[in-house]
Amino acid sequence: LCISRPRSRLEWGIPLPFDDRYVTYVWFDALINYVSALDYPDGALFQTFWPVAQHLIAKDILKPHGIYWPTMLHAAGIPIYQHLNVHGYWLMDETKMSKSRGRVLSPLELADKYGLDALRYFLLREMVFGLDADFSEESLVGRLNADLANNLGNLIQRTIGMVGRYLECRIPPAGDPVTDGDRSLRAHAEALEDRVAAAMGVFAFHRALEAIWEFLDAANRYIDGQKPWELAKRDREALARVLGHTCEALRLVGLHLFPFMPPTAEKIWARLGVAEPLAEARFAVAGKWGATPLTVAMPGEALFPRVEYAPAEASPQTPVAKAEAAPAAGGEVTIEVK
Repeated sequence: LCISRPRSRLEWGIPLPFDDRYVTYVWFDALINYVSALDYPDGALFQTFWPVAQHLIAKDILKPHGIYWPTMLHAAGIPIYQHLNVHGYWLMDETKMSKSRGRVLSPLELADKYGLDALRYFLLREMVFGLDADFSEESLVGRLNADLANNLGNLIQRTIGMVGRYLECRIPPAGDPVTDGDRSLRAHAEALEDRVAAAMGVFAFHRALEAIWEFLDAANRYIDGQKPWELAKRDREALARVLGHTCEALRLVGLHLFPFMPPTAEKIWARLGVAEPLAEARFAVAGKWGATPLTVAMPGEALFPRVEYAPAEASPQTPVAKAEAAPAAGGEVTIEVK
């Protein structure tokens, strides 16, 4: 690999120390930053982070990171990073986005319109890491309504609402399983951590979120099957057990959602009255069923109100003609174009 370029062709490059007529090839200089930023070779940051380093890049720069950089590391006697993770592109109408062609989206505008966590969820749930994915605002709204509003948001709202209505906002402990429904929900919960960890280990973010939402489906089936609104009339002990189980399931959902949707996860824990700061929680401890006491339920507004998808209106530069016909005197027809 030639690591120099003539200064006559590249004035802004860094001169080589042994020949000032040449400058360093940009990819050679740029890649060194990965270790120099960690105070290579003796810095504490290098000793801490480099042994577990993973690289995350887009596919358009695969050659420098997959060929040049490993060659440089090998030549310098530096251990190669653990893994090279290469993501695809977000497309529009199955075509690469392009500023020159006006085929672009503003993530900041989308976040303002639908909420940052809804956008985060869609981007991580919709794309299979490593492949291209097609972005559409209509699909984003569909995910928001189905997954966030109907599934997650509705379960939180009705569970916290029933704790407030029937138990004066005091969340009971989950307790020991009694019914088959209790045992099934606990089994889903105990499998969740391993499923999410396995998916995250290979950067399969969509599979991690699938596992969380399958657990949410199990929690929704559980509360529908146990019918706490009927237990409230005849069996207060069973009512407390069911709502305790459902609140504990929501606590675990919040814990596992934190890497993907931090503000939403913190709101879930706040609604459940969890005293432990979510940012300090550790899966090895907090991921166990019943590990963190729940206290007082905090009712509030829906986390994800449903939204209506409204396609962009026609450009004002493009007139839209609408013909309205009405009989006039003498049998004539008058056409008004708006």
